[in-house]
Amino acid sequence: MSEIAAYRRDAVPGATVDVVVIGGGAAGLNGALMLARSRRTVVVLDGGDPRNAPAEAMHGFIGLDGTPPLELLETARRQVRSYGGLVVRGRVVAAHPAAPSPGGDLRFVVTLADARTVTARRVLVATGLRDVLPGVPGLSDHWGGSVVHCPYCHGWEVRDQPIGVLATGPSSVHHALLFRQLTGDLVYFTRGTDLDDDTRLRFTARAIRVIDTPVERVVDDADGALAGVRLTDGTVIARRILAVATAMQARTEGLDGLGLPMEDLPGARRFASGIAGATEVPGVWVAGNATDLTAQVGAAAAAGALSGAHINAALATADTDAAVATIRHATPA
Repeated sequence: MSEIAAYRRDAVPGATVDVVVIGGGAAGLNGALMLARSRRTVVVLDGGDPRNAPAEAMHGFIGLDGTPPLELLETARRQVRSYGGLVVRGRVVAAHPAAPSPGGDLRFVVTLADARTVTARRVLVATGLRDVLPGVPGLSDHWGGSVVHCPYCHGWEVRDQPIGVLATGPSSVHHALLFRQLTGDLVYFTRGTDLDDDTRLRFTARAIRVIDTPVERVVDDADGALAGVRLTDGTVIARRILAVATAMQARTEGLDGLGLPMEDLPGARRFASGIAGATEVPGVWVAGNATDLTAQVGAAAAAGALSGAHINAALATADTDAAVATIRHATPA
């Protein structure tokens, strides 16, 4: 059976598993890998909609720089399976704590859109995030290609091209300075955001052109490639690349029942977490972009591995406590 066929056909186990991982990206799969290698029963539930799917390649991950994102995920799924882990295609619609085991251990039930359920002792949430683009007509048509957001993910590939930064808030100022490192032809479209005199001076010193006239839409050339930005006065500013700081929203669909605390940041919303992704909800961890909004693939994978190791340690303690309780119950006073 091919990897893709197995990915789609895996049956959800009927028995309680050690860990259910919600999210099949780098964080979730690396967490699952650590757990499976520790001989934990683990099921990864993958909604099949990775954040970086539009990208041709991922960058900044030593040894894997230039690897297509979907190729990395296919390899990761195969490796998790090789240690006995399951990777199941399915969209989570509900998740909540369940009645504890007879020994008092935690239990959680996760329900998929097709009504299948998984019962697990612990949960790792690695759902990632969703990028919300500003409502500029034509912008989304080029997302992941000529419209980029991360200078470290895409910067080398767009170097020396005419780049425009579409401001979305205060963070766009720093965004512009990072992209200025990559090109000498940079235009900053304020789009109604504030730009004080000191910042304008700094932009002038770095040869960053500032345009205050409102943006009307993104325009294409005859071949459908991004050609520039049309302003409300009819002027077209030629650009080949547009950089935009998206609003980043952790994917929370189906997870309300877990009661995980959220944190609002400027232009973003994430799951709040502590050391190794531990949350205020006993038995639930979170890793990757769902809690660390700026993590690239390598950082997300590392976070998943760390969470997986901590979950295994917590289970080891719970297993030992249960064994001790059994001995005490069986030994006469």
